[in-house]
Amino acid sequence: MLSVWNFLKRHKKKFIFFGAFAGGVYLLGKFAQKKIKEIQEREAAEYIAQARRQYHFESNQRTCNMTVLSMLPALKEALMQQLNSESLTSLLKSRPTNKIEIWEDLKIISFTRSIGAVYSTCMLVVLLRVQLNIIGGYIYLDNSSGVKPCNGLQASPEVQQQYLSSIQHLLGDGLTELITLVKRAVHKVLGGLSLKHSLSLMDLEKHIKEIRRSVEECSETPVLEASRSKSMLCRFMMADEENPLTSQACGLTEKDVITIRLLSETRDMLESQDFSTVLNSCLNRGFGRLLDSVAEFFRPTDQELTQHSPADSLSTISLPLAKVIPIVNGQIHSICSEMPNHFEQELLLMEQVKDFAANVYEAFSTPQQLEK
Repeated sequence: MLSVWNFLKRHKKKFIFFGAFAGGVYLLGKFAQKKIKEIQEREAAEYIAQARRQYHFESNQRTCNMTVLSMLPALKEALMQQLNSESLTSLLKSRPTNKIEIWEDLKIISFTRSIGAVYSTCMLVVLLRVQLNIIGGYIYLDNSSGVKPCNGLQASPEVQQQYLSSIQHLLGDGLTELITLVKRAVHKVLGGLSLKHSLSLMDLEKHIKEIRRSVEECSETPVLEASRSKSMLCRFMMADEENPLTSQACGLTEKDVITIRLLSETRDMLESQDFSTVLNSCLNRGFGRLLDSVAEFFRPTDQELTQHSPADSLSTISLPLAKVIPIVNGQIHSICSEMPNHFEQELLLMEQVKDFAANVYEAFSTPQQLEK
């Protein structure tokens, strides 16, 4: 017993050091366990939040798609009302004396209607993607527990309705302005062509490209702070900043102020290079689809197929402009048709449109991004 006591006395410092070390290791282990548990809980919460946001985003995209498709009948009606080719075709059936003049009017209206339909449907797809993902981001923040609305902005149902009603500009004054511009371009490119003039599919593609160039050059204005030009097609999608809300600045309610802010953020997005790139991709796809539909009427006969390969025979087939006009005139019924609408679905499923929508939603559903 004495020897054990002497051993402990001789190694007292070592035992104290070992005890302190063991206690430190124990406390450090407990601290590490606590921290690991906190990290795991935080990661689990982040995963749940990310999954919830992903679910909300996907649900929002389905809403976008259904909203676009539900608005096509209204867009088609607006186009057909302003570009009423049916009245001209009815006149032609009555064998009027001014038959050539009516055919010339029908030529301009038919091409204007189909080209305007491609422009307006592409704009509708991308504009609604922007609007519904901006408002969707704010709704997600409003509904997220522990996340305060950024700068007090709350997307109440009244604000949502007021904000989304701005889409009516595209179906009203914006569409009228777009039609005027397209009609002027069509007259410039096709006005001098005789009704007997033969057009191949390649000729038609070339003329449509010329019309597009004319429309989009007229829609560009120089940007003072940059060396490039910025597309101003957005003016057909949103009214000028001087709108009824801003003109009544003294009597603005809190909801009006929030709506004006949302409209301002939307306008900034529409004037961005990313938006311009995505819209241009949609237009390229849309006009490509239009030409594919028209190409169905340029099918070679069996005799032409035996003389040429399918590709060669397609390039050699030409139709008089008078026969091309009814073909082009009828394209609005496929471009703006109700479900199933393959033209619109192709635009909605484009990867660039999906990626752009995800970026917009990310920017407005993440507090850190929104503050930037």
